[in-house]
Amino acid sequence: MFSSRLNNLNPYVPGEQPKDKDYIKLNANENPYPPAPDVIEKVCVFIRQHPEKLGLYPDPDSNILHKEIADMINRTGGVLCRAENAGTADNPVCTPSVSDRIPFSVTPDMVYTGNGSDEVLSFVFYAFFDSNEKLVCPEYSYSFYPVYCGFYDIPRDPVPLNADWSIDIEEMIARANKNHSATIIANPNAPTALALTRNQIRYMIQHCPKDKAFVVDEAYVDFGGESAIPLLSEFDNLVVVRTFSKSLCGAGMRSGFIIANPPMINAVTTVKNSLNHFPMDAVTQVAASAACRNDWYYADCAKKVVAERDSFSAFLKELGWEVTDSKTNFIFTRKKGVDGKAVYEALKKDGILVRRFDTAGIEEYLRITIGTKDQMKKLKEIFAKAVGAVK
Repeated sequence: MFSSRLNNLNPYVPGEQPKDKDYIKLNANENPYPPAPDVIEKVCVFIRQHPEKLGLYPDPDSNILHKEIADMINRTGGVLCRAENAGTADNPVCTPSVSDRIPFSVTPDMVYTGNGSDEVLSFVFYAFFDSNEKLVCPEYSYSFYPVYCGFYDIPRDPVPLNADWSIDIEEMIARANKNHSATIIANPNAPTALALTRNQIRYMIQHCPKDKAFVVDEAYVDFGGESAIPLLSEFDNLVVVRTFSKSLCGAGMRSGFIIANPPMINAVTTVKNSLNHFPMDAVTQVAASAACRNDWYYADCAKKVVAERDSFSAFLKELGWEVTDSKTNFIFTRKKGVDGKAVYEALKKDGILVRRFDTAGIEEYLRITIGTKDQMKKLKEIFAKAVGAVK
């Protein structure tokens, strides 16, 4: 009855979505802040004034949203936590920090949008990765990558990370050339929270096969990484994947996008039109467009997340925990001799959900999403007790 393909699937397992208790939820790298008030207003106005549009198909190419995304990236430089205010307190206007300035203008034809970055990544896998060559990726990275490899029957060549959890750049390059294959990295990486610099990414692309796609998944870059978007003027094979789910407080509205040169955008659009001509509903297009126009609100949220991340990292280090140098909205941490699973369970018992993986090699680590100031204060209050309870 069932296909052989189905029998070979190993589905992605997301962070726990509680149904029976009101937890402080720090396990799925969601943003703890709500969308900008203007986003809510624009959605409500759209539904009240244009209810008939809910019965009609939306713009299949999200043209208005593509322009809004391009404008937002140009204003912010693609990294919200470092975006500066070129306006006033009453009328803030984003401008990129010097280090994030893009040496060209991103245009709407360089943007593709889809139903969350997971769907976008799925189309990227279909468009650019072949089943007759091994895809090069880090051994520990976003756990959907091996799922998509299984789904599309793409062989994977996972490259072990360095001892400090950083990506082994030289080995990634060597494998890509040996396989003559495409490469995908998450930057900053998950779950390690570490980031490569733009110059390191440039070096990798320069030394990997020029006729194969090089994909950089920037889900977390707004919290302190360096975006690869400026490199699009140098490399035609670069594809940058982004999401509204993290820094743009939109995990519930499912919107992801790509920034790339037009031929790469056209390739992914062809895949989309062969599977789902209307991936983004009308309401999400309105909400995402409004979010782009309120970029300073989200820049402020990102700055607050970064401040709490650094504060909680310092707190853990004082307790003797190892913490990687996070450039994300989460931290990756452990303490030698302490059972990570037991700490996870103790925190859950006290009403806080964090993430732990059964994957060999990282099973003692916790991945903790950064919440609001009050949520992180509560976590600090119970963390030492939770650790003490497992000894």
